[in-house]
Amino acid sequence: MRQGLFCLLFLFSFSVFAQDDDLQLDKNAALSNQEKKATIDLYKIITIERDTTIVDTSLTVKREYKFNYLRKDTFGLLPFLNEGQTYNTLDFGLTNFNPFPEFGFLAKHFNYLEVRDINYYNVATPYSDLYYKSVMEQGQNLDAFVTANVSQNLNFSVGYKGLRSLGKYQHQLSSTGNFKFIASYNTTDKRYLLKAHMTGQDILNQENGGIQFLSQFEDGEDVYGERPRLDVYFYDAESLLKGNRFFVDHSFKLSKKPSSVVLSHQFNYEYKFFEFTMSADGRFGESYSSFIDNKTRYNRMYNKIGVAYSHKNVGDFNFFVEDYQYNYFYYRTVAQTDGFVPNAINDKINTWGAQYVYQKNKWKGIFLISNSITEQSLANLDATVRYSLNENNVFSFKYQNMNKLPNLNYNLYQSDYQEYNWFNSFKNEKINNIEVEAKTKWFEASIQYTVLNDHLFFANENPSYNEEGIANQLIVKPYQYDKTINYLSVKAGNEFKMGKFALDNTFLFQQVQQSENILNVPQFTTRNTLYFSQYFFKKALFIQTGVTLNYFTEYKANDYNPLLGEFYIQTQKDVGGYPMLDYFINAKIRTFRVFLKAEHFNSGFSKSDYYTAPNYPYRDFMIRFGVIWNFFS
Repeated sequence: MRQGLFCLLFLFSFSVFAQDDDLQLDKNAALSNQEKKATIDLYKIITIERDTTIVDTSLTVKREYKFNYLRKDTFGLLPFLNEGQTYNTLDFGLTNFNPFPEFGFLAKHFNYLEVRDINYYNVATPYSDLYYKSVMEQGQNLDAFVTANVSQNLNFSVGYKGLRSLGKYQHQLSSTGNFKFIASYNTTDKRYLLKAHMTGQDILNQENGGIQFLSQFEDGEDVYGERPRLDVYFYDAESLLKGNRFFVDHSFKLSKKPSSVVLSHQFNYEYKFFEFTMSADGRFGESYSSFIDNKTRYNRMYNKIGVAYSHKNVGDFNFFVEDYQYNYFYYRTVAQTDGFVPNAINDKINTWGAQYVYQKNKWKGIFLISNSITEQSLANLDATVRYSLNENNVFSFKYQNMNKLPNLNYNLYQSDYQEYNWFNSFKNEKINNIEVEAKTKWFEASIQYTVLNDHLFFANENPSYNEEGIANQLIVKPYQYDKTINYLSVKAGNEFKMGKFALDNTFLFQQVQQSENILNVPQFTTRNTLYFSQYFFKKALFIQTGVTLNYFTEYKANDYNPLLGEFYIQTQKDVGGYPMLDYFINAKIRTFRVFLKAEHFNSGFSKSDYYTAPNYPYRDFMIRFGVIWNFFS
């Protein structure tokens, strides 16, 4: 990641010196331009789907929700003890499905930047975003980003997010780095469009396996108020996810006419590995060696070639073919009494597809269908319709029908632990999903209904439990549920304002119909923020201060297995039913914002029964500080 920091400093320097050179080349033009300040709408953020927004430097309660390690609203996610660790998912509706087989190890991917997470920019002057936030112990979280248009048509961006946090408990260090380099280009006549990026990411966590004795945490003895005194399961285990990606998306319009044929191509190459190391421990069963070093490697290359016809009145018709090649592998085979576990799975998948996009007046519709043309069974039908009554009132309908190939770690895994070796041939997962959403000036609401068939999951095999309800051993393996799961969620949010006070509310209701407890979610989840806003010093300073309540009802929360980097179902221990209160005071001066928060301040006078997973306590009270500073030159 040193190269990433070097590139970041280089681009900062480049933007400064470039401006100096411009001044020397044409002083008169520069003086003239001083009178023409660039407006905020000239700083554009563009997604891979070509949706455009503008840079936001405001201070709102929504910005408060996004001031965190992931830099997005984490309603529906419950963070683990230390910054940079995984999250337990309260809202199943946050799950993204991909018909192609993916790497797996999903618990390690919350902070991993996917293609959909990379934005592209077009800015009038160099723009920078600097983020800092304090962490639990001995470290910091920094996120620096700069973008500049070197010409009207060519933009470069570079960013690096780094984290180091020791944590409050023993053997809990998090050390992560996310580097991204982004480029976008278009010809003046917009006939050729290019978006490209490269990423380098590593996510390292010390894994302590949670606390051994819940009584040490729950009894409230002063000696255990110092969290390093609590006994944990592992003192030398580490997990590492590392990956690099190269991505290009470009298109060429054959004619200058509004109605024309467009050729497109998308390329995506990615290499990843997941590694888990520790001294052998009986909690995972018998082992082949005294030191465990499990390393799973993966690479994939994706190409998509399309031909589209664009008509200003009828819409866009796009026909495409996809080529998806992957190699998931180890450097050995494993011989067991019931057969061999091979060292690799590799395949080549080809699909055809069509997409129709219609946008006119207040309506926009996107309809996509794709199907495999090789022997693998893979299909996806996706439809979205959106009606924008005006800027403040938007209604949408989404439908998805997917036949998904299993993630690769369900089918093949190798380990130095004897019970963690398998080679399976699971059926495809079938997913039907309907979602209706309304965003108005008064409220936001959505209803989601999902039907799952042949759902894949991890579970502990024939566990025995201690008197505190914690499994004595973790022999976690993949399974497939051969019955139907019906999932319903209703989510609503609104904000009431009275003078300088406001109450912001988000409610989530979830209901699951199933024969066994496979998909487990809390029935009710809520977030409520009461806050006060006020300007000071002739509106030079803006302050918001308030209290946020987060709460979810008790449920059988999934447990975390660090060896697999996955969550697995458990039916013994309830998690939830405790309130989490945060007090915050935030301030803004021009484009500088400062955030101060007392997290979970009620933990000091409430019962110690707050957990993220069965033997992973939730975070204690602590005060955290951070800033965001934007520069426009």
